[in-house]
Amino acid sequence: MAEKVKLSEDGSSIDFVTSDSLPTSLKKFRQSPEIEGFYRFVYENDLQREAFDILDKIVQRRKALKVKVKPAKVAKTK
Repeated sequence: MAEKVKLSEDGSSIDFVTSDSLPTSLKKFRQSPEIEGFYRFVYENDLQREAFDILDKIVQRRKALKVKVKPAKVAKTK
């Protein structure tokens, strides 16, 4: 079984195993050490609902920003 997520010495952050290359596909992204560590941390600390709420807020903010940017681009082309 995989080892538990490691907290930093002072306990204020998570120590992730980092990789030097960026994943080229969604599947590789999900299997990257950083994301696996994040998933493990969320699961082991029973933070699924909180993680969902945070990610949902990020998605909603990006959608709102995209809607704002589109009309601006259309106005510039006219």
